[in-house]
Amino acid sequence: MALRKIVNIDEDLCDGCGDCVPSCAEGAIQIIGGKARLLADNLCDGLGACLGECPQGAITVTEREADEFDELAVEVHLAKMPDMGPNHGGHGHGLGDLLRPAAPAPAPHAHGHAHGGGGCPGSRTMHFPVAGAPAAVPSGTPAPAASELRQWPVQLHLVSPTAPYFQGADLLLAADCAAFASAEFHQRFLRGRALAMACPKLDSGREIYLAKLVAMIDQSRINTLTVAIMEVPCCGGLLSLAKEAVAAASRKVPIKLAVLGVQGQVVREEWV
Repeated sequence: MALRKIVNIDEDLCDGCGDCVPSCAEGAIQIIGGKARLLADNLCDGLGACLGECPQGAITVTEREADEFDELAVEVHLAKMPDMGPNHGGHGHGLGDLLRPAAPAPAPHAHGHAHGGGGCPGSRTMHFPVAGAPAAVPSGTPAPAASELRQWPVQLHLVSPTAPYFQGADLLLAADCAAFASAEFHQRFLRGRALAMACPKLDSGREIYLAKLVAMIDQSRINTLTVAIMEVPCCGGLLSLAKEAVAAASRKVPIKLAVLGVQGQVVREEWV
């Protein structure tokens, strides 16, 4: 044991997004039970490469008594992780190496600009511009419908509640199935709104969802909250979650409910 610098994770602040995982080349951080955890002190070099990847500010570097950093233990640990391809630099890749981009990815030409680098590419925050006029199509050919999606990511576990696209936005909290059931989902429900999607029946980490919604209300100061759910009983949990978040937040925002039938028809739509 020695007094040294080592990563500290505040579990109360951690929302389990996983952005910190690929930034740790030693594989010392993993998501366990919906929270980022330091697997062992001797796997952490204390340099804090993961600090800038946490949207919640849950990771700090502290000085405390801890086991010395052990490069051999790191090699053994990485070797036990799934094979990530051919060796590079004398040892196999860990999970962090697999997910870390080789170089910062440029903003997609047709998809707006990325906000904040690093982290898993699948959860990197991106804000898309409003679509312009559709491209010309041959006469007699139906024009393709334009997507109304203005952001990435959309899954509630992956989004940062203080992302730029949530600031002062009208938020659509949609059940996963809603977008598949309704042929007019983009035009009727998504247009002009930021999006977060979740399944109240299958998703874990309800307390994380609640904390994120409260942060969207209080910190991002969303304007309205529309909840789009299916008519099946289990979907009602998403409305309950939204009501609980509004009750727990210091600000109050109106909630609009849209209930869809299993064939996509709007069963009812009302402010609740």
